[in-house]
Amino acid sequence: MTSRNSEPGTGDVLREPIGAMLVDAGKIRPEDGERVLRHARDNGLRFGDAAVALGFVSADDVADMLARQFRYPYLRLGESSVSPDVVAAWTPFTPSVEALRSLRSQLLLRWFGGGERRSLAIVGPGRSEGRSHLAANLAVVFSQMGERTLLIDADLRNPRQHTLFGASNATGLSAVLAGRSELDVIARIPGFVDLSILSAGAIPPNPLELLGRDVFPELIGDVSARFDVVIVDTPAASLGADAQLVAARCSGALMLVRKDHSLLDRCRDLADALSASGVRLVGSVVNEG
Repeated sequence: MTSRNSEPGTGDVLREPIGAMLVDAGKIRPEDGERVLRHARDNGLRFGDAAVALGFVSADDVADMLARQFRYPYLRLGESSVSPDVVAAWTPFTPSVEALRSLRSQLLLRWFGGGERRSLAIVGPGRSEGRSHLAANLAVVFSQMGERTLLIDADLRNPRQHTLFGASNATGLSAVLAGRSELDVIARIPGFVDLSILSAGAIPPNPLELLGRDVFPELIGDVSARFDVVIVDTPAASLGADAQLVAARCSGALMLVRKDHSLLDRCRDLADALSASGVRLVGSVVNEG
């Protein structure tokens, strides 16, 4: 996929040395930088490792500079209202986030690899399976790759994405579908160049009817032309036909099930319902948490 980045140079490696970045960030004084350089040269270390060894900076400081050097955005404690549950935004160098990156790679091969396939619904048979968390973290890892990513909260029954990202939910998808708002309600997530969110907005009394209006597939088509990847969160299939309807508008779905929680019969029923609606089930993910 050709990434259409919203900021020139996003995804490229910065040429500024990590030592200069640490000095510019106020982590190391210029005079201490010379001592670090000598220690690195004498001991065959990289600058960052030498700075940590001498106690000038922490390993987290170096990881932060490396992420900036490679234009790999993530958050540091105290600088964002994003929930800790969005682990890809806070701790991207952990096994759980590596598993998310592996899933991202599979989705690039199976779904987002070309053509007009740019939207994917995250579905599941029941509640408390982790759909919202998976959708949020997938959106983050795609944006970290340099893909212009939009996360849509189409769970108009129990929306979560505005809470996970500390975003406003005053106006969102429900208002757009009702014709009371435009797509300018899409908001960028601070700290991430390529990540935006369309929150659910006010919970309507008629969620299924709103999602069934012609404006919803038009919206999906519009945002698919503006973003490289569109991840759509959905309510549990057990609550109604919302998830099936949303997935049909996206044409593709990823099913999430939870170990020792999701019922096999409901998983099979959802897969059959999606197939009957012409939805391609791209794959399934087991949440072991």
